Amino acid sequence: MVAEIKGWNREQMAQKIAGDIPDGAYVNLGIGLPELVANYIPEGREVIFHTENGLLGVGPSPAKEDEDDELINAGKKPVTTIKGSCFFHHADSFAMIRGGHIDICVLGAFQVSENGDLANWSTGEPGAIPAVGGAMDLVEGVKTIIIFTQHTTKNGEPKIVKECTYPLTGKGVVSHIYTDYAVIDVTDNGMFVREMAPGIDFEFLKSCTEAELKQY
Repeated sequence: MVAEIKGWNREQMAQKIAGDIPDGAYVNLGIGLPELVANYIPEGREVIFHTENGLLGVGPSPAKEDEDDELINAGKKPVTTIKGSCFFHHADSFAMIRGGHIDICVLGAFQVSENGDLANWSTGEPGAIPAVGGAMDLVEGVKTIIIFTQHTTKNGEPKIVKECTYPLTGKGVVSHIYTDYAVIDVTDNGMFVREMAPGIDFEFLKSCTEAELKQY
């Protein structure tokens, strides 16, 4: 019987992303998997987290008994604040995003194309959410877009494709992809594999990736 290939788990993926975020960065975390990144910022490194519903200086997730229904992130999950944090109008939050004042955004994805196009808001199926929302502003206004996602769908279909078939969030916006199998840099010269999870080799990675992959 062939052993199941597991790759990195979600916590290990989040830890890898957190380790690559530089000191002093202003970072927006998308809903879902990206929220885990805040739990793994290395000790002694200052990262200022931004949430688009109007808070700069998001702290760790609170204990259940300390949750405040009026203190939430864009995903409606309870958060805390750090010393020096500030609250502001939703419009001011988007002015920060659109004005290029956020350094990094970590987002999930349905598909990422070979040239860095991102589809992460709709599969186009009936009943899907009706509009792209803030994701469109984030991918256009933030300097570096990092994708945090499983390498394939639950059905084993590649998420890293030659061309996106789902509605696009943005064209040519993705800089780096972190999956359970590998860390991939999206460059002007193609997709380069920076690191592979233990037990994952390049041939296997290519077999579950539709886009062309290169090695440094």
